[in-house]
Amino acid sequence: MTHTHVTMEGRKRIALVAHDNMKQDLIEWAEYNKALLNRHQLFATGTTGALLERVLDCRIDKLQSGPLGGDQQIGAKMLRATWTA
Repeated sequence: MTHTHVTMEGRKRIALVAHDNMKQDLIEWAEYNKALLNRHQLFATGTTGALLERVLDCRIDKLQSGPLGGDQQIGAKMLRATWTA
């Protein structure tokens, strides 16, 4: 079996999505990991992104709300690897 070494960029693109019943858990997790998350480019669905911007005090690239297609937008960005704002 051969292994491939992949060098990753230092600044990652991270998507954060939470169902309504899990938003508070995600917010608490993000607040705990604030210093780490602030070093990366963050994406989130609409409401989650607005909540996280306040907690993390940083810019979040917000997509549509989940029910309005935000989940699909994140999936499409992942498939195309086009994580630009």
